[in-house]
Amino acid sequence: MIRFLHAADFHLDSAFHALSPQRAAERRRESRELGARLAEEALRRGADLVLLSGDLFDGTDSFRETPEELARGLGRMGVPVFIAPGNHDFYSPDSPYATVAWPENVYVFQSSHVESIDLPDLNCTVHGAAFTAPEQTTGLLTGFAAPADGRVHLMTLHADVEPSVPRYNPVTKTEIAASGLAYLALGHVHAASEPQKCGKTLWAYPGCTEGRGFDELGDKGFYFGTVSDEGAVTLEFVPFARHRYEILTVDVTDQDPREALEAALPKWTTDDLYRILLKGETDERGVDLTALETVLSGRFYALELRDGTRVRQDVWARAEEDSLRGEFLRRLRRQYDAAKDDGERENVTRAVRFGLAALDHRDIL
Repeated sequence: MIRFLHAADFHLDSAFHALSPQRAAERRRESRELGARLAEEALRRGADLVLLSGDLFDGTDSFRETPEELARGLGRMGVPVFIAPGNHDFYSPDSPYATVAWPENVYVFQSSHVESIDLPDLNCTVHGAAFTAPEQTTGLLTGFAAPADGRVHLMTLHADVEPSVPRYNPVTKTEIAASGLAYLALGHVHAASEPQKCGKTLWAYPGCTEGRGFDELGDKGFYFGTVSDEGAVTLEFVPFARHRYEILTVDVTDQDPREALEAALPKWTTDDLYRILLKGETDERGVDLTALETVLSGRFYALELRDGTRVRQDVWARAEEDSLRGEFLRRLRRQYDAAKDDGERENVTRAVRFGLAALDHRDIL
């Protein structure tokens, strides 16, 4: 039996623009520990080899210490590690793959033609290829077929399966089925895919190991796989991210906003980054976001609150008044009814709250 770890899309040295400069720097420092953390997992699980399917760096100009830390971590694994550079970290004479001394157990594919490395002790051959430019419009798997030699054949690639636009190593399911591989370890898609089978070949994306924004939600991690003596491949997804991005929508209608939030939140959020969208109806005073942020901010790694509430319907009833308030509400109601989308309606709602607060000489939240 062969045990392997399959990971991809580390995007080390990402900018994390949405975070404060302090938090962004902290996350970049944490990300440099990923190699050492993966080494601990590989050793603990008894991995025989490791497949890393590209975009380990966010660009080809990483800080020097980033690939050096990754190389040290991968060296601690003590088993063969295979890297297939992707579109963000494509192989070039100036890339970290060419300018850093990698341990002997780490093999970096350098060519846009498939290379094959035999591992006799495992009765296994690992195939792979590299991006050598930011785009790879021709498929690296095209025309490949593993020999029927009784060995286990694995491949690691950064690739896009049946894309609408062929920019990042387009691969078809027909090519996967014809490859003769036991497992095709892919990178590029940041959401973990369910393992899929084409012909006799199993393939999957593990997704990124850490989310970097609110377009990469939930658990992130890697796949740990086994190949049986009969050639059957099984995969287990292993959550591994230190921080999760989550989006939560909370209806505060007829509720105190803080109490509604408390009821909706899970118990443990300290390590996570949350975007919380408040929905529902409130009176004309709305929601005091500043006060909520002050109370809740210490419970999250980072918190973003958005007010998507609207004023109660009964507020509009006063539009029938023969007064300045009534005229103000009538005009705003016409704009609200004519709004083309939620964004316009939110702007009108905000105008109603500010206007009524001014008319009543109240402080504006």
